[in-house]
Amino acid sequence: MSPRLPPPHRRVTATALLAWAALPLGVVVLALAALWWWRPSLLLPGTRALEMEGGDPYLRALMRTISASESNVRRPYHVLHGGGYVQSLAQHPNRCEAIGAGPNRGNCSTAAGRYQLLYSTWLELAARHHPQRTRDPLDATRLSFAPPYQDVVVHAWLADRRAWGMDLSAQLRQGRVRQVLRRLSGTWTSLGYGIESNRMSGKLPHLYQDLVREELAEAGAASPP
Repeated sequence: MSPRLPPPHRRVTATALLAWAALPLGVVVLALAALWWWRPSLLLPGTRALEMEGGDPYLRALMRTISASESNVRRPYHVLHGGGYVQSLAQHPNRCEAIGAGPNRGNCSTAAGRYQLLYSTWLELAARHHPQRTRDPLDATRLSFAPPYQDVVVHAWLADRRAWGMDLSAQLRQGRVRQVLRRLSGTWTSLGYGIESNRMSGKLPHLYQDLVREELAEAGAASPP
């Protein structure tokens, strides 16, 4: 006597079960792909919008690109080298955190904030570009490290042609993103041409194109060709 089969409406095959299970995963993948196409910065916390107002949209997009590889974390303005966080941004934290990997392993770094600025670099830049600076050279040690000031100081630094030997904004307007990243890689070593590349480094040129379109749209300017 042959075994009895269940009614057709009660037969469930392994293939059917896998197909039903794959539906939610497929929806999630499609949603993430659509979100990446529409606004990729929402998937990368390091590329969140700047706290400062105004500025050159090409340099603003560059700053967000830098932080995508340097501080791609939930609170980029508060992050220390190594992944720890600091609560107060009343001034640069100046905490030398151990370097656990890479060519500088065994040393420590005072890098902090969205742009991972060393304490010595911050003092030099703040003395020249911080909105609250005074003529007192020691004043830089007490200047606020709050998010808008981090942005303003780095934006002014990137806009300084003498600092880089080129007009970075003009280079970006001409589409020379890789050349700009190469020039900056001596300062930010994770940009793809330095000594500490990471998983984001190779994606930065493409990411910059998405971010500059977003910045130009916010500024009401035409997108680059």
